[in-house]
Amino acid sequence: MKDDDRGCPKCGHEETEMDEISTTGSGLSRIFDIQNRRFVVVSCTNCGYSELYRSQSSGEIVDLFLG
Repeated sequence: MKDDDRGCPKCGHEETEMDEISTTGSGLSRIFDIQNRRFVVVSCTNCGYSELYRSQSSGEIVDLFLG
């Protein structure tokens, strides 16, 4: 790992791509296929390593991913 601990946790690259996914929970939301849980996916554009975060401000999420 690099000394400054910034960038992708796997390869150190600092360019990311973001996307969103929605999933069902358990119980009634699963029975009725209600997708009530949202996540932001941050992926490294170099190696493809991805992390899921509960939906919040995109700026905060990239900061979490890159360190």
